Parts: sequence; C-alpha cells; structure tokens
Amino acid sequence: MEIVNQLSISFTSSSKLNIYKIEFTIFLISIVLAYVLEYGWNQRNVKGPKSWPFIGVLIELLINYHRMHDWLTDYFHESKTFKAPLPFKTITFIAEPANVEHVLKTNFHNYPKGEAFHTYLEELLGDGIFNSDGEMWKQQRKISSLEFASRNLRDFGTTVFRDYALILSGILHQASIYSTCKVGFGVELGTLAHELPDSRFAKAFDYASSNVSYRFINPLWRLKRFLNFTYNLIHRRKAELQGAKFNDVNGYKVKLDILSRFIELSENPDNNITDKSLRDVIINFVLAGRDTTASTLSWFIYMIMVNPSVAKKIHSELMTFEDNQAKEVTPEEPKSKSFTERVRKFASLLNYDSLGRLSYLHAAVTETLRLYPAVPQDPKGVLEDDILPDGVKVRTGGLVSYVPYAMGRMVYNWGPDATSFNPDRWFNKEGLFQSESPFKFTAFQAGPRTCLGKDSAYLQMKMTLAILCRFFDFHLISDHPVKYKMMTTLTMEHGLKLRVTTRQS
Repeated sequence: MEIVNQLSISFTSSSKLNIYKIEFTIFLISIVLAYVLEYGWNQRNVKGPKSWPFIGVLIELLINYHRMHDWLTDYFHESKTFKAPLPFKTITFIAEPANVEHVLKTNFHNYPKGEAFHTYLEELLGDGIFNSDGEMWKQQRKISSLEFASRNLRDFGTTVFRDYALILSGILHQASIYSTCKVGFGVELGTLAHELPDSRFAKAFDYASSNVSYRFINPLWRLKRFLNFTYNLIHRRKAELQGAKFNDVNGYKVKLDILSRFIELSENPDNNITDKSLRDVIINFVLAGRDTTASTLSWFIYMIMVNPSVAKKIHSELMTFEDNQAKEVTPEEPKSKSFTERVRKFASLLNYDSLGRLSYLHAAVTETLRLYPAVPQDPKGVLEDDILPDGVKVRTGGLVSYVPYAMGRMVYNWGPDATSFNPDRWFNKEGLFQSESPFKFTAFQAGPRTCLGKDSAYLQMKMTLAILCRFFDFHLISDHPVKYKMMTTLTMEHGLKLRVTTRQS
C-alpha cells in the first residue's frame, strides 16, 4: 500500500510538472505571437519591403536577388526613400536627387565607403581608389586625376580605342576588355586574336565580381585569394621601364599608360607605393574601364536593335559627319571602294575633337547609361547619425545606397516617359545637348568621387560605336533572353546574341 501511495505521489508530481511545461510553452508562444503581430501592425504604414524580427527583409531579398535592381525599383515607385533591415545592419535606399546630393556632396565625409564595404571587396579591390577612404583615397585620386587630365594619355587612348575598334567590329564586350588593359597598363591580353581565345583573367574577374556583390547580403561569405596574374604584369612592366630609353627631349622615361606612371611614383619611398598598391591600382582600373564600358556597349547595341528609329538617326548623323569631315580633310580624294579601306578612312576622321560633333550619338550613349547605368547601385557607410533632406533618419554603422538603375526609371525624376529609350530628351529647345544634374543622372557618381574616367569612357564608347553603327546593322536573335547578372556592374547574364550584317552604303 505504501508503494502504491509513493507511485501515486510521483505520478501526480510528474503530471503537474508536464502541465507547467505546457503552460510555460504556451505562454512563450503567446508572447512571440504577440510580438510578431505587434511588429507587423507597426509596419502597416511602412514604405518598402516588410520586415521580420531578427532577419529583417533577408528572405524577400534572397528570393528576389536575381532581379534585385528591379525589386528595388518596384519599391521606389511607392517611396523615394525606404529602409531594408538585414541581420547586423540596415540599408537605407534613396532615389531622391536631394538626398543623393546630401550623401555624395553636402555631407560627403559622413558617408565614406566604410569598413563593411572595404571588407566585402578587399580581396578583389584591395586598397584601390574605389575601395578606400581618407588619405589613401586622396593620394590615388590626386595622381589619377593628373593622369586623366594629361593630353598624352588622351591621345594615346584615342589611338588605342580606334585601333581595337577596327580589329573586331562585332564583339563589343571583348573589345572593351582589350583596350582598357592596353591604355591602363601597357599590356595586351590577346583576347582579340582571330580565334577569340578564352581569357583566364577575364573569367576570374567576372567570378570575383559576382561573388563579392553577394557578400552584401550573405554573412557567410568566403573567397579564396587569386589573381596572381597582376603581380606578374607589374614585375614585367617594371623590367620594361628599367630597360626603356630616356626621351632625348626632356630626359624622362617613356610613360603613356597609367600603371607606368604609378610605377615611377613608387620609386620615391615617400609615396609609400608597394607592389600590393600597384596590384590594387590594376584591379580597380580594370573594374572601372573593362566592366563598365563593356556592359554599356552591350546595352547600347541592344537598345538600338529594339528601337530601330534611333539606329536610323544615328546612322544618318554618321553619314553627314563623314561627308563633312571628308571635305575638310581631303576634299578632292575619291571614295575608297573596298570595305576595309572605307572603314579605315572613316576611322581616320575620328578623334577627340571631331567626336564632339556627334551630338545624337552622345545623347544615345547617355540615354543608355540613364536606363542601364554601369554601376546600378552604390552603397555608402554611415559614420554618425544623420537626417536626410526628406527627414529620414540614418544610424551610425548602417548603409545608405543610391540606386542609379531605379532613379532612371522614376517618373518623379524623368517624367511620364521615364522608362522609354528617348535620346531626344537630352536636347534643349535650341537643339543643343543639355546635361542634367549629376545628382539626378548618377551614372558617373557626383561630388568629390565623381568618376575620373568619364571623358575617357565617352571617348572609347563613341569611337567604337561610330565605326560599328556606320558600317553594320545589328539584329537580335529571336527568343534570346536579355537580362542582367547580379555583379558589381550591370553585366548581361547571357551575353548579347545577335546577327551582324554589313551596310552597303
């Protein structure tokens, strides 16, 4: 009997303990549900993606990562500014020009690239100009700005861009890779050989660019170190400069490319330029010159294929240009008969000054950049709490990102035809090209970090496109998917498959 009583007491105690556990579990679930419901209720009037406790908008962002720029564009139609909370940080996205000006110029020092951005891209960009702040950025900016302003570099670039545009008229993407490395570093990658070999460097660079862009939403990123190619290039270029003869006129070594200039500056220990610094220079300028111009050329050709009236106006302008220039240069010389001679003669008419006369071509390139900016979004760190011009508060340690891709599609920025490809929007009533505020047309950034290579990029693209659009017609392959790949630049995921035909006149 005593044993039975003990079992009964034990059973009763166990039952009560289980009941307490169940009640406590129900209590916890109720608290969590109440928190979630209250959290959701508090967001009923929030503009932008809906957030969840702890994970923020991570799930929705991952689902839409393949179309992230359009995902952001959808929310920008609802609000010019919105927040996207993520684990460990919050990103404030902006599309209002006044906010962009505040971040890029007015309060520039409060919005650096930041430690997080530098960490994400360090293995790719190192301490280069696009991934550094403070004195390190200022030094590179100063040196680069002097070189880009150099007439020698401009003339060298004009010759290189013309030569490589002539080599291969149909393969725009590879042409951009090739000429950038020649102007920037005085080296040829061989990607424009007739057999069109694969470039290990180009593939590695695309792989790296795609992976580092994913780091902004993936806290578990890891990337192996690579690109030893660049160090070999530096050592070879140093040896070439050591063996170069001195110029008889001024006693300086021959230097036409940007890398050579940085190598010469590295000879002064006060500049503190190491091989690592030179490697970062190379990678940063490859990103600036290779991916950006290549992607823009691809989007340009795509846009004129789907807008044949624009292609017709460009060709008409080029024909008029050719006739006028030919009369000025060789008024009595008969037209060449062979196709190759015609192309080379036309190319000889193209230089920095004469390209400035092709205003409609310039407008068409600019319109392409408005809708398909080479850098579709650009995040900045937040050093201290701040209030944007529209009243939105940003917190220390967060990110603020302006989104050129979305800004170009907003009616409140560009009017009711914002999504239309219309080069004519860039001309004033007098028929002259009219620039827009760089805080509205943000393809080349603005403020202290305005792109140094803007003029060079226009020169390269207009040189290439003038030759291609004058002598070729482009036809899109039916059913070929045209969409971007998520990288640091707006690159086509499947390339641009097209058929090229030669113009007879």
